[in-house]
Amino acid sequence: MMKLSYKPLEITLIKNDKTKTDLRNEVKLSPTIIAKIAKGETISLSSIMKICEYLDCDVEDVVEFVKVEQDA
Repeated sequence: MMKLSYKPLEITLIKNDKTKTDLRNEVKLSPTIIAKIAKGETISLSSIMKICEYLDCDVEDVVEFVKVEQDA
């Protein structure tokens, strides 16, 4: 099973000296989207595209899929 991780986004924000508040204000992302990112929930591809454009980065600098072990 795979799950989303926004850890690359955290790293990219730090590298660019930005915060999630900057994303919310400058990219015009809703508080709901910011909350979903914090919880590791899915967000729309258009939101990811806006983030990538703002940070001038690739998708893999924002989100990754992480394999999760399932109990048998």
